[in-house]
Amino acid sequence: MKPLKEYTIPFVGLKIGVHQFDYIIDNSFFEHLAYEEFNSASVKVDLAFEKKSTLMELNFKAQGTVNVNCDVTNEPFDLAVQNELFLVIKFGAEFNDENEELLILPHGDYQVNVQQYIYELIVLGVPLKRVHPGVEDGSLDSDILDKLEELHPGGRDNKKDRQEKETDPRWDQLKNLLND
Repeated sequence: MKPLKEYTIPFVGLKIGVHQFDYIIDNSFFEHLAYEEFNSASVKVDLAFEKKSTLMELNFKAQGTVNVNCDVTNEPFDLAVQNELFLVIKFGAEFNDENEELLILPHGDYQVNVQQYIYELIVLGVPLKRVHPGVEDGSLDSDILDKLEELHPGGRDNKKDRQEKETDPRWDQLKNLLND
């Protein structure tokens, strides 16, 4: 994966203070990273880059939508994404990114690429279970939902369900023994 040039910030020429960077992330960004979970994406990332004398603080905020497939019905839908990430950049003897909130750059570096952090910000903002809003409120009409309802143990009237509801009175007497 080659870093994209537009996500590289040359901080050596920036004055001390807060600098604002805005990025519009679309599907081409994720295609470049070979991430195929999203059908499409439209996310705005605001980066507040604060340069101080010995370190830099980066505050990422992402807000937008990604089109994903529902985990229940496999129907595509737009899912709202909103996430924040705070990163501190310090200088040291060698590159170190083991800590997720701290990046250490070698003393001679003059730029930083934020592409990986934007990727993580958006991907981690998507919930693990993606359920179509129509499934939750019952307004989605899907063949898959009908089949799931039919196969659900407490679903539509099945002979098996009716037989389970009609219990043998002898078993009821045995259940009473457990309660005594």
